[in-house]
Amino acid sequence: MSALNMTSFGTILVVEDSLDDFALLQLAFRRSAVPVNICHVPDGSQALRYLLGEGDYGDRRKHPLPQLILSDLKMPTMDGLELLRWVRNHGPNIHVPFVMLSSSKQPEDVLRAYEQRVNSYLFKPGGLAELVELVGLMATYWLRANLVPGSVR
Repeated sequence: MSALNMTSFGTILVVEDSLDDFALLQLAFRRSAVPVNICHVPDGSQALRYLLGEGDYGDRRKHPLPQLILSDLKMPTMDGLELLRWVRNHGPNIHVPFVMLSSSKQPEDVLRAYEQRVNSYLFKPGGLAELVELVGLMATYWLRANLVPGSVR
């Protein structure tokens, strides 16, 4: 698990099995200058443990509940669709915005994600400049502009 801490809009749980893709995402978030706290787990099964606060993830000061889940689609152990299905059917995580970030543009992958109630399905762009723009827009929208149950007081 890694974290990028700044005064932030909120916490994003990044579920990504590729360390190279995660390092690129971290760089893109830094360059976007959108203040977020990024927590990383390598697959859906670790994301479940994180969301449930199990084991090493029990300390919520170190591992805060996310305001956004950003997940790869295709991962070992538990893929993004299985994680999404679990999130949408279990307790306090049900309303957390869930964004799929995938290198797949297969219509059936996009359809299955929306059938499981993904909030957004984004294609991983090929270049860093495009990724910087994409993560900046995504984080600003989902963490700053969007309202979810419990966020309005």
